[in-house]
Amino acid sequence: MVETDQAGVPWTAPRPRVPAGPQVPGGPPSRATRLRAGLRPYRVVLASRARSQTAYRVNFALDLVSSVLTAFAELAEIWVLYRAVTGIGGLQFHQILLVFGLADLTFSLADLMFGHCDNLPTYLRAGTLDVFYLRPQPLLAQLVTSDITLRRLARASVGLAALIAGLAVNDIAVSAASVGLLAVALVSGVATFAALFVTAAGLQFFIVDGREMTNAFVYGGRYAATQPASVWPHSLVVVFGYVFPMAFTGFLPTLVLLDLPSPTWLPGWLGWCAPLAALWSWALALLCWRWGVRHYRGGGG
Repeated sequence: MVETDQAGVPWTAPRPRVPAGPQVPGGPPSRATRLRAGLRPYRVVLASRARSQTAYRVNFALDLVSSVLTAFAELAEIWVLYRAVTGIGGLQFHQILLVFGLADLTFSLADLMFGHCDNLPTYLRAGTLDVFYLRPQPLLAQLVTSDITLRRLARASVGLAALIAGLAVNDIAVSAASVGLLAVALVSGVATFAALFVTAAGLQFFIVDGREMTNAFVYGGRYAATQPASVWPHSLVVVFGYVFPMAFTGFLPTLVLLDLPSPTWLPGWLGWCAPLAALWSWALALLCWRWGVRHYRGGGG
């Protein structure tokens, strides 16, 4: 028999309310929280790599000393060269010191973060790159964070010291424009060199044991960036001035900071275009990387 209320409408007992589950205080997680959660696996891996390197303190100290001596030898080479002449390419030693500081510091920082892309040929030959595809992270992000070499910080310290010395010995007017240009040059230089590492890694999918060839552009480009581009032949201006824009990392910003005359093929106002050079470098890098990843068909194991 169905119960009814006073108006004769059938009456049913209300269903018990089922809890909807635990509620997150403050609503859904923010974008910053999700980003920190997504980056946590990379932080854990890098922290473990860093701890493993500092576990043997004597060996770690020797690595730091060797890196400092290597970078200092490259700076001493430029000093010896400029001791024999009054100037090269319209620049004297105190001016090229600023070029070296900008280029070497930005390269060292990019090498610290992206230099491990050089390990890709080893993964390809051993067939261990396939393991990266089993993890739910992007392939390039895993490759970049697969290792970290803290001794490269010592190399960056030499570039930083050269940059500070170059800023001190040169007559640079302190203004918002000069400070902004210096900051833009540093950030863009790191991005440009990092893109060069990714470009070289992307080409490894096509070249069998081609690390030496790609390193000719990566480390050769770094060496070219520490020299005055005004002495480059036109072929090098095309390669390291525009295709791989190494001149934008040190030489062109120095021309603007010191108000120096510029060569014909590299006008000085291009020193403000370092961000565009970095964007072009990354467009080329991602094109090579995507092309290489699509070409890869596995280790065959």
